[in-house]
Amino acid sequence: MSITVRPVGYADQPDYTRLGGEAFGTPDGGRPLPTREEWAASGFREWAAFDSDGMAARLRVYGFTSWFHGARVPTAGVAGVAVEPERRGAGHLAHLFAAALDEARERGEAISTLFPSAPGIYRGLGYEVVGSFDDVDVPLPELGRVAAPSGIVTRRAGVADFDAITAVHRTWAAAQNGPVSRAEKPFWTPPEKFFADYTGVTLAVDGSGEVVGFVSWVRGEGFTPASAVMEVDDLIALTPDAARALWRTIGSFSTVVGTARVSTSGLDPAWLVLPGLTTTVHSAHPYMLRVLDVAGALGGVRSPLEGARVPFAVRGAQDLDGTWTLTVSDGVTHVERDAVALEDAHHERPVLSPNGLALLYAGAQSAGNLRLAGHLTGSPARDAVLTALFAGRQLHVRDYF
Repeated sequence: MSITVRPVGYADQPDYTRLGGEAFGTPDGGRPLPTREEWAASGFREWAAFDSDGMAARLRVYGFTSWFHGARVPTAGVAGVAVEPERRGAGHLAHLFAAALDEARERGEAISTLFPSAPGIYRGLGYEVVGSFDDVDVPLPELGRVAAPSGIVTRRAGVADFDAITAVHRTWAAAQNGPVSRAEKPFWTPPEKFFADYTGVTLAVDGSGEVVGFVSWVRGEGFTPASAVMEVDDLIALTPDAARALWRTIGSFSTVVGTARVSTSGLDPAWLVLPGLTTTVHSAHPYMLRVLDVAGALGGVRSPLEGARVPFAVRGAQDLDGTWTLTVSDGVTHVERDAVALEDAHHERPVLSPNGLALLYAGAQSAGNLRLAGHLTGSPARDAVLTALFAGRQLHVRDYF
């Protein structure tokens, strides 16, 4: 069957919207088509695969930057993937992703991420699960046991505090792997809209007047602890006392709210100040990553391993296959393709699958664990260095797209 893959135009919107509705559901009354102006201003890139029967598959790409290894990395976030049910399994998705990721690579996007509905499908395309974005329920009575903070006061934030809030998020995000920088659409939000989205945004302020944390929250309905749930989008703190102050502010609602539903991932340091972790995962959204450009992703990583030299290879994806040498000089990594034939690499250097490369880069697994999972073969002599190069930061996700 002949398959054509191309960017979606405005004339394709009826089929694009219909296919999305079949995959993700349609609200009562249907989903309206965007106006031409809304569509042109959206900022994302839409792709579709067509066969003789018309549009068979679609996806959307968001271009943004996310934090990995202390730097903002150009990222292609993939969402809205849908295949018409009668054409599933016919290979449309592989063609669709190949074209969309080729364009992403040409735009300088070094990695791609997505939230999968079926991780197995995307593993075959080189993506791997590196973390999870979770909504976690915290009983508010538990927060009453948080130790009182020292030297921190809380106050309600206003539009004038937006830059301080952005600075707290940037400082926190730079120490993690995975957070979206929120510097580009659709994740950059004008200050007025940011505050309009919440019942309140509470700041933690230290003795010098510096903002060292914030929590954004929606009060929700109801006033009985047995049923009322408040939603917390961000609880980000730069000091333990700031975290204590913010948790205690949420806990002060315990007479009328029973649960805080907190958007989180990993074991954020803010959780470490809690006296216990009596929590329940309400919903979990696995997060997958794929490397698009080996040198672009692995190069430029700050590293204390001055003088380290690691020849390695990648095998299993046509766009990534090859042999490379990573060196550390002037405190950062440098990656260059070398001339060793891929078929000869197994004897003298570690060989990563595309999935193993994603896990290693995200700091989600050690080289030893990658070997146990079959994603790292070849010489084990440099496994400890590989692990040390990319470990040290937790994977945290805060934004769903």
